[in-house]
Amino acid sequence: MPHSLISTFQPPVHQIHLRPQRPDNFNLSTLRQKPYSKDSISSILSTGATRHRDLKIMSNKKPIEGVSDQMNAIASQNLDQAPARRRVRLAFTQVQEQLDHVLFKMAPSGIRTEEWFEMNSKGQEIFCKSWLPKPGVRIKAAVCFLHGYGDTCTFFFEGIARRIAASGYGVYAIDHPGFGLSEGLHGYIPNFGDLVDNAIEQYTKIKGRPEVRGLPRFLLGQSMGGAVALKVHLKEQREWDGVVLVAPMCKIAEEMKPPVPLQKILIFLSRFMPKAKLVPQKDLAELAFRDQQKRKLADYNVISYSDQTRLKTAVELLNATNELEYEVEKVSSPLLILHGAEDKVTDPNISKFLYEKAASKDKSLKLYDGSYHCILEGESDDKILEVLDDIIAWLDSHCTVR
Repeated sequence: MPHSLISTFQPPVHQIHLRPQRPDNFNLSTLRQKPYSKDSISSILSTGATRHRDLKIMSNKKPIEGVSDQMNAIASQNLDQAPARRRVRLAFTQVQEQLDHVLFKMAPSGIRTEEWFEMNSKGQEIFCKSWLPKPGVRIKAAVCFLHGYGDTCTFFFEGIARRIAASGYGVYAIDHPGFGLSEGLHGYIPNFGDLVDNAIEQYTKIKGRPEVRGLPRFLLGQSMGGAVALKVHLKEQREWDGVVLVAPMCKIAEEMKPPVPLQKILIFLSRFMPKAKLVPQKDLAELAFRDQQKRKLADYNVISYSDQTRLKTAVELLNATNELEYEVEKVSSPLLILHGAEDKVTDPNISKFLYEKAASKDKSLKLYDGSYHCILEGESDDKILEVLDDIIAWLDSHCTVR
């Protein structure tokens, strides 16, 4: 089915820790700039209040420091359904791009971007985005990204993707069903295999795009996306030229799990109320971001899922990691694993286990002393750039396989 393009909007800025706006060269043949009108912010609020049940204001959401009450009201809407998430993302796009974070401040200009939706086999609209090098730069390979639990490919990954693209790669990303701008109940994973099958379906299409057809192709999975990437590889052993895993969720750290008796109760309840938000949730930003200033910026990821974990989602994540523990010996792809040594969200010891047990003859493990879970977003500027350079160097060394 032909995909539908998404217009890119430039909303007004209502935010204090901004840097001067960087000029950006979008692919104007596919993305049209449509500035908001003077009353657009009020329009979003009134539209949500009068027409859309999914835009109901949620009073329990923590306000974002440094933005106006109107912008906070937009960010506080009920994001259960994709249309609301898409509207909120549009309102915050320019604010996010001007945050004082190395991923945005040092993001290369001139990168060609495209956004679109693809309808998957389950009838869900899946958000897709690409970042390509400047015109005239030879594309070395396709890098296909899989984001983590609760996340999206439209916030911090924007800066990551631009840096990888500037090194000569076609970078592609999707939002998993139920996350980011893709359709599906927010934060709900009824079957972990659905994420895997959707990734295979979307990236099969993307690998056939003219600009990367026949080139090497790599999976880049972060946190939960690392688990998805491994399962994609296990189902398509010959389809990928390498897998890069950033703090992969091969096992959830014990500190993140509820006590075993409570786990049994939650598993039982998930059969009757799978969508209920009952699983205790710790402050992931505090555990994942070592740099305190960057931790504050995580609040600007306004379409992330940060509520209590839904029952069925928690069960599916546990089951997926339990399965992977017994499947790591089947992993045969060239493999790069990167993990913060002080990660309290996903267990770096399991990355060591994966490295030791994987059947891959070409495998590398890099542990970053003192680093937390978000090694690409929440560390010092130097550490973030080091990790990015490590990824690019590994990709460069594996681009001559065809």
